[in-house]
Amino acid sequence: MAQRLIVIGGDAAGMSAASQARRRRGRDDLEIMVFERGHFTSYSACGIPYWISGLVSGPEALIARDPETFRTEYAMDVRMRHEVTTIDLERREVVAQDLEGGGEVRERFDELMYATGAVPVKPPWASTDAGGVFGMQTLDDGAALREWLDAEPRPRRAVVVGGGYIGVEIAEALIQRGLSVTLVEAGTQPMSTVDPDMGELVAEAMRGLGITIRAGLPVTGLEERDGRVTAVVTAEGPMPTDVVVLGLGVRPNSALAAAAGLPIGTTGGVRVDRRMRVPGMPGIWAAGDCVETLHRVSGMPVHVPLGTHANKQGRVAGINIGGGYATFAGVIGTAVTKVCDLEVGRTGLREGEAEAAGFDFVSVIAESTNRAGYYPGARPMTVKLIAERPNGRLLGAQIVGWSEAAKRIDALAVALWNGMTVDDMTALDLGYAPPYAPVWDPVLIAARKAVDALSALDR
Repeated sequence: MAQRLIVIGGDAAGMSAASQARRRRGRDDLEIMVFERGHFTSYSACGIPYWISGLVSGPEALIARDPETFRTEYAMDVRMRHEVTTIDLERREVVAQDLEGGGEVRERFDELMYATGAVPVKPPWASTDAGGVFGMQTLDDGAALREWLDAEPRPRRAVVVGGGYIGVEIAEALIQRGLSVTLVEAGTQPMSTVDPDMGELVAEAMRGLGITIRAGLPVTGLEERDGRVTAVVTAEGPMPTDVVVLGLGVRPNSALAAAAGLPIGTTGGVRVDRRMRVPGMPGIWAAGDCVETLHRVSGMPVHVPLGTHANKQGRVAGINIGGGYATFAGVIGTAVTKVCDLEVGRTGLREGEAEAAGFDFVSVIAESTNRAGYYPGARPMTVKLIAERPNGRLLGAQIVGWSEAAKRIDALAVALWNGMTVDDMTALDLGYAPPYAPVWDPVLIAARKAVDALSALDR
């Protein structure tokens, strides 16, 4: 009798795991069943803001593989619009609700892949049935917002609540759609994933696009009339709006796992080992935005919801389920985004994270240009490095600048991943040509400045 793998969640981690398991085990040896509560499989949630803006077509352009492809080419039983509500570890069963046809199904499993992703942070004031209030986590969310923006009467004003990656990217998308946009952030600045001095550069660029930023201002409620949102309520009074988009971050979707008795870590994510196995639970695996993982620099458990990690973790789990051997080495928090032409990148620890982890460190900021100063199109670039004292090991880096800025973070990520010091980095053989970099690349300038700062402190 063939073994059965049940996958809960049909996006990046779940389908990567299922695909890898299928490649390593034949159709007669492993039966694969997938439960997905949404309408889509294997899609790019990171592309949703660019679909909203009209920069890319969709949603088809954002879908890597549809359910029928998995059914026919990978021999998987894919159950769309089915939400798993119970995991019975003792009986090795799951119970799923058919969200469209009604009723429930019970299915046994030998191996279980838990890949439920993350859910948006939604404060009590956002729990409303009023039209015009949207989260931005799934392709279904993007479709709902697109429909609202295209319907008559066309929305003219938008409020984005939360200034993280999603909030900043959606604010840009709505500006490009011609709406008047206000971004409301409870913290001191948008883009809190970088240090405040770098975040202010992002805020300046957003204001330059015409986005109004209201920082240090928590939202306390919503106003509505005739079933539609009309205002966002703050301590400084209501902000009239026709549409509200919530960008308050996400948390691991681990409630089902916790109810089943799976171990939950300090971040709220499911605990897994390096092979993506759930400790003490034979045949139970988890991956993606629902798990916590190890930060290679701080040594602390973290929850970093990114499609890159989800796909890698799913692949690791699938290789192991299929009888191979693979491990996931952890994360260093590398991420990039943009605000129109302004590019933002980060990797490793911010200053506050380095301090919380107990490091003694120096931080430096270097101003340079993305190209040779005399070459047409040369524009400013700011690089920030955080280095451990006294050894100079790179702990973190941030970049804000124009073209050729964001992907430079990859060189810094490689240096950080491999434990390089800033002194090591000053000798890196980086590419040079006037259209792409000055003779001293901004990364090298920042590394030299960090070496000088360490030397000054040691005198």
